[in-house]
Amino acid sequence: MTSYPWNYSHDPCFDDDGKWATKLLMECARAINDRDSSKIQHLLWMLNELASPYGDSEQRLASYFLQALFCKATQTGERCYMALKSVSEKNQSFDSARKMILKFQEVSPWTTFGHVASNAAILEAFLETGEENRKKKLHIIDISNNTSTLCTQWPTFLESLATKTSVHVETPQVKLTVVLVKESLKGSVMNEICKRMEKFARLMRVPFEINMINGVEHLWMVTKEELGVVEEEEEDDEAVIAVNCVGGLRRVEKGKRGNVIGMLKSLNPRIVTIVEEESGDSCITRNDDDDDDSDSDGFVKCFEECLRFYKIYFDMLEESFPTISNEKLMLERECSRNILSVLSCNDNNSSSDHRRERGVEWSMRFREYFIPISLSDDVVDDVKALIKRYNRSRWSLMMSSLSSSSSSSQVEGIYLKWSDEPVLWASAWKP
Repeated sequence: MTSYPWNYSHDPCFDDDGKWATKLLMECARAINDRDSSKIQHLLWMLNELASPYGDSEQRLASYFLQALFCKATQTGERCYMALKSVSEKNQSFDSARKMILKFQEVSPWTTFGHVASNAAILEAFLETGEENRKKKLHIIDISNNTSTLCTQWPTFLESLATKTSVHVETPQVKLTVVLVKESLKGSVMNEICKRMEKFARLMRVPFEINMINGVEHLWMVTKEELGVVEEEEEDDEAVIAVNCVGGLRRVEKGKRGNVIGMLKSLNPRIVTIVEEESGDSCITRNDDDDDDSDSDGFVKCFEECLRFYKIYFDMLEESFPTISNEKLMLERECSRNILSVLSCNDNNSSSDHRRERGVEWSMRFREYFIPISLSDDVVDDVKALIKRYNRSRWSLMMSSLSSSSSSSQVEGIYLKWSDEPVLWASAWKP
């Protein structure tokens, strides 16, 4: 058990189970919510003395939430988050980021779960008409968290497409339009991604074109022309549209998500795939001069859910990586920026880039514009085969029943679970 320089035996947060971080962080969140300045100062001081990004799991958990709590208490969240985001974008390195991503995918299905499920569903939707009636072009509009994955989803898709296309049929042309929502990649990083994707497509003998739209602030205002969606005079020349959203829609302001989904429907896609983390951590905030107590515990509820989700994530990283790992440290630091965005930036501010919703909430939104598609046995088998590569005692798959019911509690798709806790949700939709 970690030893501390002070005697905290009198504090109920420090008992024999050694799990002090969650209790101390929650106490600090309650003090901030209650605007108890003396208690806030005391708890922030204690956390600062105990937390360390290089310590044990409790110390690291405390460290990554401490900055968010401090910024929330001092109302400096917006400025701090934008500064950290700017530094991260300036320090982007393709080689180091690629090394981190590939190592993460090697030890955990956290990102590859969504890639495999979406790839299989899109490919199945494109090939379902049979060779004689199949379109010659496929246009994938990718609205995903590609600043964190560098388009690593698509080489396996191109390989699968090349493998499943008959030698007697011309390989379809693939156009990939990558939309980066509220994030930017350096020109050198974008060029490297495009160069590698084009080289791999040539190797697979797939006619391929890639276009990247950087730093889109208002996704609902993007036009068909900007996305490269054109209506051909000849029906045979029209491309099948597939929209892929892996972790991208949470960057859209909650009040504008319906607008974005409506915009996606206007593209007339054959399929829309969505993958999101299973958490509902949007904060309800009050202004300092607001005396309305209608939801006086809004920040505490938000903090508790955010802490629950990231504790699972950090536990997963702890078991997946060696004790000393630069890749793990990079992933944890990326999470600290996300935590700061959720807890310390207001919902209606452009810097609040991470607002998660649960699968049931996304299903309600999508049902207003789309019809759910049942993921086939082949798609599910692909995901199960992926999970078998990892720690089977920890990772599992959970199916959610498909129904035509419009019940608000109906959830479509599949869940990835860690230690029996749903952490990621994937589903597919059609107009």
